Amino acid sequence: MICRKVKANLANLLFEPELVPVDVRNHLEDCAACSEELATLEETMKLMDDWQAPEPSAYFTSKLAVRLREEQRAEPAGLLERMRARLLFGSNVHLRPIAVGALALLIIIGGGTYAGLMTSHPATPVKTSAAVEDLKSLDDNAQVFQQLNSLDQNDQDDSGSSSNNNL
Repeated sequence: MICRKVKANLANLLFEPELVPVDVRNHLEDCAACSEELATLEETMKLMDDWQAPEPSAYFTSKLAVRLREEQRAEPAGLLERMRARLLFGSNVHLRPIAVGALALLIIIGGGTYAGLMTSHPATPVKTSAAVEDLKSLDDNAQVFQQLNSLDQNDQDDSGSSSNNNL
């Protein structure tokens, strides 16, 4: 087995040895470097078990609160630092009305655009026959046809009267 794969399982071997595959244990018996690393890891864990965290001083919380207030009051160096500090330490209540207004504007614009897109496409027109189209054009141009008919009759009347005069 490759040492790299065994080293990835060393922590599991310390905490949950029953879950470690048998081939990892066999490799530890054969490889001196991997078994040495397991031994140093075991020693480190024993030292961590014996270590006691120091008790904080009686004034720890008050000193921490003073340092936090000083950090909040200190002016950051540049524009980006000031913006970062405002977002981290400042109250963002003043940004809420702006955010609400921007979202409302987006909803209105989006809804209007959606409504405009939905109504701008006309329904598919119904196909009419050629005869119906011809009748519609006759109705639309009825006055023109009447004028043409009256001119035609005037021409016929004029030509008939001139032929009677010649006889």
